[in-house]
Amino acid sequence: MRHSLPLAPQFYVTAPQACPYLPGRMERKLFTALQGDNAEKLNDSLSKQGFRRSQNVLYRPSCSDCAACLSARIDVRRFEPTKSQRRTLRRNDNLARRASSPWATEDQFSLFRRYLDARHADGGMADMDIFEFAAMVEETPIRSRVVEYTDRESGALKAVCLTDVLDDGVSMVYSFYEPELQRKSLGTWMILDHVEIAREAGLPYVYLGYWVPGSPKMGYKAQFGALEVYRRGRWERMMDTADYAEECHPLSTDPIAEQVANISLPDSRG
Repeated sequence: MRHSLPLAPQFYVTAPQACPYLPGRMERKLFTALQGDNAEKLNDSLSKQGFRRSQNVLYRPSCSDCAACLSARIDVRRFEPTKSQRRTLRRNDNLARRASSPWATEDQFSLFRRYLDARHADGGMADMDIFEFAAMVEETPIRSRVVEYTDRESGALKAVCLTDVLDDGVSMVYSFYEPELQRKSLGTWMILDHVEIAREAGLPYVYLGYWVPGSPKMGYKAQFGALEVYRRGRWERMMDTADYAEECHPLSTDPIAEQVANISLPDSRG
């Protein structure tokens, strides 16, 4: 099904499929192509409205059963790590960060496969080969970086994050790490380091993707202070997680046509 606005990108809706976060639910996504001279402005604008990038596509959950997927970001200026997060920072002070252009390597893919096999063997990416991995990393029409974390002594690659640079923050598109180092909490540590990356760049937000109330897979995001979620057309400070139960109700969703009509698009004139 296609929906469009005059002189604007065309929006489409995927067919329903099983939700990966909430059992017994069906998910569908609203999406548009990310291409052309206006790609960066479009990505900046729609990221502020709950969209995420996957290669040359911008998407946002648009399910008929609920509106539980809430885009989440950290307000860098207000963020202070917890005691547990400070311990995580200390546990990983042996790692060095290196950011580069989005170019896939064999070392990255090898780490990616170990990560998937150990943690997401039955997930949607389980069968991804090196060519698909390269496409995930390299097919980007905007400012993207591959942030690698290596052991300072051995130089071994321990963690990687594909990161987009927005006009108001950094967006963590996808991250993976050495599964044998689970006790070092590398997933949490990479988020903490991206808070530092944003501070160094003078950017106010770190975009984390979706937080889903009621989903154990996404519960870790609520552990970060200064969290904001995009809800009902605006960003708000995270409340008690129990206050978002109504987002799982079918009446919480708006019709697709209304959702598209309420999307704010950037001025393409420059």
